[in-house]
Amino acid sequence: MIVYKEINCVNIASWVNSEKFAEGRRSLVFIHGSGGDHRIWIKQYTKLQHEFNVAVIDLPGHGQSVADGEQEVSSYVEWIRQFLDAWAVKKPVLIGHSLGAAISLVFAIHHGALLSGIVAVGGGARMPVNEMILKGLKTDPAPVIALAAKFAVSKENRERLLQTVIEGLSRANPGVLHGDLLACDRLDITDQISQIGMPTLIICGTDDKMTPPALSRHLQDNIPGAQVSLIENAGHMVMLENAETFNKSLIKFLRSLPLV
Repeated sequence: MIVYKEINCVNIASWVNSEKFAEGRRSLVFIHGSGGDHRIWIKQYTKLQHEFNVAVIDLPGHGQSVADGEQEVSSYVEWIRQFLDAWAVKKPVLIGHSLGAAISLVFAIHHGALLSGIVAVGGGARMPVNEMILKGLKTDPAPVIALAAKFAVSKENRERLLQTVIEGLSRANPGVLHGDLLACDRLDITDQISQIGMPTLIICGTDDKMTPPALSRHLQDNIPGAQVSLIENAGHMVMLENAETFNKSLIKFLRSLPLV
């Protein structure tokens, strides 16, 4: 169900499996990527809702959350911190895709004591964005969105998923999508990721052209104890492209964490 919480005088929407999280259950907070919303996680929250407390946020300016988006990852981190306060979520696992992965990583660096772990999906310590994409979103967004969607899905899955991804990105305000990608482009936490001291799972599709597996391996090499799961037959939209394998890796990691 979709529930709204007022944060900074803004109604922030999220899909939750209960309006009050159950004691004795691990709590999960899913964070979508640039221009996305909670629906990108549908193959995860419908699967995990019976075992975990689940909240799937629409970041400000996305989906059913009003207000403007942001242009810095750190600004989105503050929204997530206030979201956890508003929902009284204790020691959750943050699960973020792309921009959401960046948000999760930066949150772990600065507010690690609030978390039990993080899952970074299709992310990196740096996530540069082609300047032509940033310019195109301001002048003629439709072809840029179509091209970005094409690169986000592996060739073998395009017939099945490309239109879904195009429609999802097309729902976003182009200005919000531009701000999201600008936030990714400005990200550089190369010298900080070694400060992450919590259980970390890194997931990436082997065919990811937007955040290639090398970025995930770099995270694994520099975050103490981090695990990596490279998923075959999937690109940047790995959680949609190969949901079954993705969910197995995610659930295995979540069940390995001690309840706190």
